[in-house]
Amino acid sequence: MLSQPISATFTTGEGQPITIETGKLARQADGAVTVRQGNCIILATVVANKEPREGQEFFPLSVDYQEKFASAGRIPGSFFKREARLNDYEVLTSRLIDRALRPLFPDDYFCDVQVLVTLVSSDPEIMPDSLAGLAASSALAVSDIPIQEMISEVRVAKVNGRFVVNPTRTELETASLEFLIAATEKNLLMVEGEASECSEEELIQALEIAHDAIRIQIKGQEELRNKVGVKVKREYKKPEQNEALQAKVIAFAKEKVYQISRAGSSKHERSDAYDTVKKELIESLGEEVTDADKKLAKKYYADLQWEVVRNMMLDESVRLDGRKMDQVRPLTMEIDPLPTPHGSALFTRGETQSLTTVTLGTPLDELLVESAAKSDYTKFILHYNFPPFSTGEVKMMRAPARREVGHGNLAMRSLKKMMPGKDYPYTVRVVSDVLESNGSSSMATVCAGSLALMDAGVPFSKHVSGVAMGLITRPTDQKHAILTDILGDEDHLGDMDFKVTGTRDGICGVQMDIKVDGLSMETMREALEQARKGRLHILEAMYECMPAAREEVKPHAPRMEKIFIDKEFIGAVIGPQGKIIQEIQRETGATINLEEVGNFGEVSIFSPAKEGLDKAVAWIKGIVAVPEVGTVYEAKVKSVMPYGAFVEFLPGKQGLLHISEVSWKRLETMDGVLNEGDMVKVKLIGVDNKTGKFKLSRKILMPKPEGAAPQGDRPEGNRPEGPRREGRPEIRPQRQENKE
Repeated sequence: MLSQPISATFTTGEGQPITIETGKLARQADGAVTVRQGNCIILATVVANKEPREGQEFFPLSVDYQEKFASAGRIPGSFFKREARLNDYEVLTSRLIDRALRPLFPDDYFCDVQVLVTLVSSDPEIMPDSLAGLAASSALAVSDIPIQEMISEVRVAKVNGRFVVNPTRTELETASLEFLIAATEKNLLMVEGEASECSEEELIQALEIAHDAIRIQIKGQEELRNKVGVKVKREYKKPEQNEALQAKVIAFAKEKVYQISRAGSSKHERSDAYDTVKKELIESLGEEVTDADKKLAKKYYADLQWEVVRNMMLDESVRLDGRKMDQVRPLTMEIDPLPTPHGSALFTRGETQSLTTVTLGTPLDELLVESAAKSDYTKFILHYNFPPFSTGEVKMMRAPARREVGHGNLAMRSLKKMMPGKDYPYTVRVVSDVLESNGSSSMATVCAGSLALMDAGVPFSKHVSGVAMGLITRPTDQKHAILTDILGDEDHLGDMDFKVTGTRDGICGVQMDIKVDGLSMETMREALEQARKGRLHILEAMYECMPAAREEVKPHAPRMEKIFIDKEFIGAVIGPQGKIIQEIQRETGATINLEEVGNFGEVSIFSPAKEGLDKAVAWIKGIVAVPEVGTVYEAKVKSVMPYGAFVEFLPGKQGLLHISEVSWKRLETMDGVLNEGDMVKVKLIGVDNKTGKFKLSRKILMPKPEGAAPQGDRPEGNRPEGPRREGRPEIRPQRQENKE
């Protein structure tokens, strides 16, 4: 028999109440809860091993967020018709949860912890990712797994000038900014989001509103934990300590590490120097030292390196490469380094380098983004690649990892804000290949992407740059230092990785990870202001390199044109069973996409060559054109009859060029005069009022010979009445009808 479930209910913002429940589902997990808002239900479970694995030296936390398609009443579209590997949205949500939870665990806790968060019921208006962090933290709260604090996550958006906590999907469609924030009761832990050039102060406002909502959710978790009766967390095995060995390591290596750190050397020189000292350290311990002590000595050496570098920065304001705290590394930029891609840029900042390309495609190249709740198409795609040679390493080449997905998503969201609107006909793919990395490769991607888009002739309104900020703190004296444009080592040894992207006028994207117990709002303000200065410095260099987007795409880039036709002509362009549109594509080499939009047909024409584009456009315009009497056309002879020739003067429109209108000279036969396939210039001289047939003339465009009879330019069916000649029969012989 199931136990009686225990729940806590609360409300944050203006949304529906949120209920956390435990004791009903997944009872063999160390902790399990469901979080419900509206019809959205998330199941979160957490399990931790009792003992760490042999030789474990880091905290092995794994977080997976998955959406069941059944939650929205859908069947997966894959061949196997079951949920497979996580899609990008699930990966990104997993990263959001992971980044918020990781700082909660003790530094010396090395047991495997697995957090599984599953969407089991979907609500079309409720965003599940903003509830996922709450669910994961609640599962930990009702377990005996040792966490130091509880967290929660909320989304804050600005809709119609008003901040909204956990907005609906509908509200998000018109939001000028949206940020997902994670925090403890006291401090911020994680920020991720985008904005349409918001100010630093607007971001601060959003963070403060989010933090107030998070405190409500933490109180709800505390209520649930107290109802469950969890008071004591489990004991765990702590790593071995050897104070005597630690003292030897400090005595031998401290000064050497300090001198290397202060030398301002390059990444590999510094790394090689550190490794040399480590090797000498192990040798100094003697041949009788055990493998266990060697391993412990290496750990103490890493801890010493961490402490020395941080103290150097805090006490002396000296960085590993010799820069000032707010100084950006040297910048080098090159436009169009690759001749064949539609757009390209090479961006180098210090020892970080991105080669980025832009490819222009058709609407048929749109990317399908599928989730349990909805499926949608996007015309802007960005892929971030991080090959192992970029850090001088040898690794297996596999599918993009979560890091690559996360970094690419930040760059995509930042650049997307400056892309042209929905009417822009191209599908645009940006690919960043990181060729060299020593920190801030995602920000190099943003800068290189902005330059490459302008190089491709995309009407990219403003340059977007990005800078990664770091933080060093010392709890003993509350001292801290904020670093601009951090190195890889500064990221590894520091307490924060805070990436900010934007234009001259405001912020476009934010991604922040905190490795310690949170970030105060005061420190956040300081970091944002320093980031703004760094961003503007980079932007100035980018504008010097590429002041504005090219006015046109490059000569070798595909052309696209969009035209609108009356709804009644859609069938004429497509033709029976698609024959006409297929013929146009076959003859011109163009790709044509036709969609009905309201009372119009939207025709997108894409061609790798301008000639093909012009031909396809003219063809379609001809189909939908309304012939006008008096207009001259270039016509093609379709068939020759004894009484004249039928010619196509517009696509799909034929008329009779009567034998009397071919030449000023009287012709007895059409033999040898015109042949099928000939091109001939004609003038539309009339339209039969009854049949709608077109009457064309060629001779009217020729010089009139002397003595020729006058030529009346009268539409057929409008012949003036006059007296009949004597002896003329009352009934004329029936003329042969023109067959079109």
